Amino acid sequence: MVARRSLRTGLLAVVLAVAAFVVPNSGVAPTYVTLVKFEHAEGVDTDPDVLWILAVGSDARRGQDPLRSRGDALQLIGMDTRTGAATSIGIPRDSWVSIPGHGSNRVNAALYFGGPQLLGETVAGLIGVEPDYVFVTSFWGLEAIAEDVGPITVKNPRFFSDSDLKPKGFQEGKVVLRGYSVVSFGRIRKSLAGGDFDRSRNQQRVLEGFQAKLAANADKPGWIENGVLSVIDNVDTNLPPAELFRIAQAIAQVDPKKISGCVVPGGIGNIGGASVVIPNTSTARRYGDDARKDATIKSC
Repeated sequence: MVARRSLRTGLLAVVLAVAAFVVPNSGVAPTYVTLVKFEHAEGVDTDPDVLWILAVGSDARRGQDPLRSRGDALQLIGMDTRTGAATSIGIPRDSWVSIPGHGSNRVNAALYFGGPQLLGETVAGLIGVEPDYVFVTSFWGLEAIAEDVGPITVKNPRFFSDSDLKPKGFQEGKVVLRGYSVVSFGRIRKSLAGGDFDRSRNQQRVLEGFQAKLAANADKPGWIENGVLSVIDNVDTNLPPAELFRIAQAIAQVDPKKISGCVVPGGIGNIGGASVVIPNTSTARRYGDDARKDATIKSC
């Protein structure tokens, strides 16, 4: 019975955990969390057994539209419903890429220029895989949900801090994150040795922390049904309930032992006086080619 199936989300926690699957009674305003269907280009070869969701953390401030701001966190997440395999491809927000109809710019500008659809098209141009859905949340939306979810634990490889976001910093080793600290752990960049690349990996560590938190609730009866109803109530979405169930069932089939995560590598460049990331497009395409049919990347 679907209601009693374990909800094992691995790195995919952010997709529906933030969309209230871990907070059935979440009071987060719908405008802070959005899940929309991506419109595939005609003739694009898609695999119905592999589900792709582009998870986006918007940098919108209060009063701004998260769907027409800049994407601060970008993770392209794939799930193979046949095998339970899943992968997360992190994209540094300052990656200099081609944005359809807007020339070249940082990848995160695509959300500002054309909303979730254009951002999905831009990411597809880099990775070679189109998302089926785009999920967008604001910082305060994520913070509110993190407060409801409760503390999560992450493994931090080294101490880092930020004078504005987290002056006391995050210690090396196991770190307990709550509410605001969940957001700041995934936002800090300037003090990290690897900059944008390390930040993207830290965002994946947060997802791993959500995974462990969800495991404690995995076998509760009615989990998927309650989660879908909560999404309908608390998330701005154009998806019908049946499609939300399909997503939930795909996540339920993820095997924690078959999860992989990579960050698109690259170098630091300067364009027009601005520091940007020049992504390794051949590696980005290899990730897409590896994962397109089975949500598995052979190596980072």
